[in-house]
Amino acid sequence: MSTNTPFRILTVCTGNICRSPMAERLLQAGFDAMAPGEFTVESAGTGALVGSGIEPHVAGFVNVFGGDSANFVSRQLSADILAGQDLVLALTRGHRSKVVELAPGMLRRTFTLRELARLLPLVDGQDDVGPSERWTAAMSRALRLRTAHPAGPEEDDVVDPYRRSDETYGQMVRELTPAVDTLLNWERRYQ
Repeated sequence: MSTNTPFRILTVCTGNICRSPMAERLLQAGFDAMAPGEFTVESAGTGALVGSGIEPHVAGFVNVFGGDSANFVSRQLSADILAGQDLVLALTRGHRSKVVELAPGMLRRTFTLRELARLLPLVDGQDDVGPSERWTAAMSRALRLRTAHPAGPEEDDVVDPYRRSDETYGQMVRELTPAVDTLLNWERRYQ
């Protein structure tokens, strides 16, 4: 069921070369496979290495997990970028706070990736509406669950691997990919 207006998701990390582009590219590939044209996923960084491509280790992970790392260019998060988003997925609680500082009106549409992945399975979606309406309603329900199901940073944050060990890159993958899969599987139930 096409709504003609895609549901717009923004992923946010620090440099916009590791975590947020990986989440962006994996979410976009997954949504495109089940609902072409219904979702647009982009990313930005709170301290972006503007103009850079995806960090090479992360580009490899993106490609292995079915995304496309080509033609990526990092950009700085701004109020203008946030203005057009339906959902913002921050990679840490700190990024979530920065989003809300920049655009207080985004409070009800901003979660950490892992936080939403933890809450979304507790939400029943509507199968008689398009993805945009379904996700808008689901975010409202997930927001109400946020206080009933609190978690600490160890459950909500994805570790920053930049210039760190291979083990840290592996930890990032183990934290990020299951959360992406949870969001995609939730939507898949309604396709």
